[in-house]
Amino acid sequence: MKYQSKSDAVLLLEDGTVFYGKAAGKVGTATGEICFNTGMTGYQEIFTDPSYYGQIMLTTNAHIGNYGIHADEIESDQMKIAGLICKNFNIQYSRTDAKESIQEYYEEENMVAISDIDTRALVRHIRDKGAMNGIISSEITDIDKLKKQLEEVPSMEGLQLCSKVSTKKAYFYGDKNASLKIAVLDLGVKKNILRCLSDRGCYLKVFPMNATFEELQSWNPDGYFFSNGPGDPAAMPEVVENVKKVTATGYPVFGICLGHQALALSEGIGTYKMHNGHRGINHPVINLATGKCEVTSQNHGFGVKSEDVESHPTVEVTHRNLNDDTIEGIKIIDKNAFSVQYHPESSPGPHDSRYLFDDFINNIKAHKN
Repeated sequence: MKYQSKSDAVLLLEDGTVFYGKAAGKVGTATGEICFNTGMTGYQEIFTDPSYYGQIMLTTNAHIGNYGIHADEIESDQMKIAGLICKNFNIQYSRTDAKESIQEYYEEENMVAISDIDTRALVRHIRDKGAMNGIISSEITDIDKLKKQLEEVPSMEGLQLCSKVSTKKAYFYGDKNASLKIAVLDLGVKKNILRCLSDRGCYLKVFPMNATFEELQSWNPDGYFFSNGPGDPAAMPEVVENVKKVTATGYPVFGICLGHQALALSEGIGTYKMHNGHRGINHPVINLATGKCEVTSQNHGFGVKSEDVESHPTVEVTHRNLNDDTIEGIKIIDKNAFSVQYHPESSPGPHDSRYLFDDFINNIKAHKN
């Protein structure tokens, strides 16, 4: 197990705020929008979640790396975050079947991190001022030089990022003898979403984000799934147009996160950049049909406009966030389509919402019959 000497590192926010800490991971410089996640576990799933592409992850839990790195706890082929900010970067780990330390993992992935930051103060700052870009460096400590680099970093608003993480070639997932076929439009899909569908008797063909409606339809699927992913949903009009064509067929459709936003946009419902988004594994959501509260796993910085949904004649609100009353789920009444803003695959997080996959499968079976 490797141990690093803790050299100095610096964090600069776009509003000029500076934090000083210690180098962790690879020595270098990283830029991106800073967002915070309140989950107390699941750091490896967070690191590899494609929805975090282009973002520097700020973890509110004090200990990161304390249970090591495990080969099975990944959501994509490599880390997708732009960098990490944490309080304690724990190189020693407790789990006996972990394959390596977080330091070894970060060096292998060429990922820059900064530790020994007062993360409580930083989270309060971001919470109050809103999400903003930042730069972390363990090789440059000159603030003026860092400011110049930071000025070149684009805003997340208006960025189309799903093409950066989507598969380049279509591939299959699951048992080819399964009774149901689902076409998955990969906007940055997590592996555990595919697993949740496969475990329910589905054979999946995962298509690149730029696949045409005709390509999706040519596989003759029984249903369509639109995945999670990074970036501004309003910056992918071709995807939205394909979603519109799919829903017009009447075949069952399910969308999660960015897929939910794409479904909303296909119905003329607007999206907006949130003050600092929802990221964590304890967000309360109410199912308006059952009246039950679900504790959910979330990761999004954009949302759909409540006023647009409420004034839409054929779109129904199915779920709302109990913290801020934002829209968490919709159903298109005259089409066989529904979606949620949060992550029912819950990796990490509680399994309160996994019934949504069952609802989707039941819709497919009903449509086939």
